[in-house]
Amino acid sequence: MPFRRRAYEPGHRPKILIVVDDTPECARAALFAARRARRSGASIIMLAIVIPEEGQPWLGVGDLMRAEAEAEAEQRLDKASELVRREAGFEPERIIRTGQPAQEVMGLIESDEDIAVLVLAAGIGKEGPGPLVSHIAGRVAANFPVPVTIVPGGLAEADFEALA
Repeated sequence: MPFRRRAYEPGHRPKILIVVDDTPECARAALFAARRARRSGASIIMLAIVIPEEGQPWLGVGDLMRAEAEAEAEQRLDKASELVRREAGFEPERIIRTGQPAQEVMGLIESDEDIAVLVLAAGIGKEGPGPLVSHIAGRVAANFPVPVTIVPGGLAEADFEALA
């Protein structure tokens, strides 16, 4: 059973969680979260997920592939951190986890009682809003442990200031 959220209790500070991936809409989620954090006094926690390769690569190739994937995740976090610093004026917390995105997001939320909201951005392409948005909004929303804000992928940047 998940524990109670403590984000607004004395000695705690609310955290806005964003998932940092290589999709175009990721920057929109980061921008929205940064502006919301600036206005609300929350901090930001950024999660990059390395999805493990299927099968068993031979002779250390798997270790090399994992190291490359982690380096790419660090680069994505660097880029998103720069946006947060520019928009919110502080350094976000950064985490890299290996696993399936939905399970890693849930695991992080369950392990950090100060996460108060998850911010995702919906894709605008033909393939739909994105697998994580579809999974959370469609399958587990009723039992999700924190509110989820889904930023429309087509939202004009001029509207971000008014809404965040």
